[in-house]
Amino acid sequence: MQCFSFIKTMMFLFNLLIFLCGVALLAVGIWVSIDGSSFLKIFGSLSSSVMQFVNVGYFLIAAGAVLFALGFLGCYGAHAENKCALMMFFSILLIIFIAEVAAAVVALVYTTVAENFLTMLVVPAIKKDYGSQKDFTQVWNLTMEGLKCCGFNNYTDFINSPYYEQHGTFPPYCCSDNVNGTATEPCSMNEAENSDVQGCFKQLLYDIRTNAATVGGVAAGIAVLELAAMIVSMYVYSNLK
Repeated sequence: MQCFSFIKTMMFLFNLLIFLCGVALLAVGIWVSIDGSSFLKIFGSLSSSVMQFVNVGYFLIAAGAVLFALGFLGCYGAHAENKCALMMFFSILLIIFIAEVAAAVVALVYTTVAENFLTMLVVPAIKKDYGSQKDFTQVWNLTMEGLKCCGFNNYTDFINSPYYEQHGTFPPYCCSDNVNGTATEPCSMNEAENSDVQGCFKQLLYDIRTNAATVGGVAAGIAVLELAAMIVSMYVYSNLK
């Protein structure tokens, strides 16, 4: 009985932490959605590495809402000994776990499929917004500067973009000085064609593979926590009257 009470208390405290994290993510997500430029100024390249692929504001709001719901269900289920809340907690966590495994399989085994899917989303956004939307342009500039890359696939992603239509050239990051690797201006079509700057997707994959041990360790840690949370929730559920 003491063991059950201890586990129930630990589950309550763990989910309280998740609940508070969800509230924090919701607050940050709303802030980013309202004033993304200030977010970029504070976090710089730390935020730019993913902002070109997803709208970070909406992503943080969605992640915060999920953590908020999980934390609430876990806290309420453990404290009130409510079987329905515990089952909902387990079910949501199981769905998230399966989705993460599926995403990892697609990313590792079907990289080309993932690249084609992202290309359909990202490249049209570049052609539409780069050079006209300040926050979007700033995100890509920070990303290309930080990763030493150009566009999603290559310089052709910027053809017909507002920036290209206005300047008649590509972003300077698409042309590099082969001696010291610095961006050069102006970046004409001929210079971009002869440049060996990689697309940001390929560069990001290279960085991930270079740090595969760290990425894998973090992913494994998250998976273990999720499995532990599911096991504990089912233990509490099965010991309730």
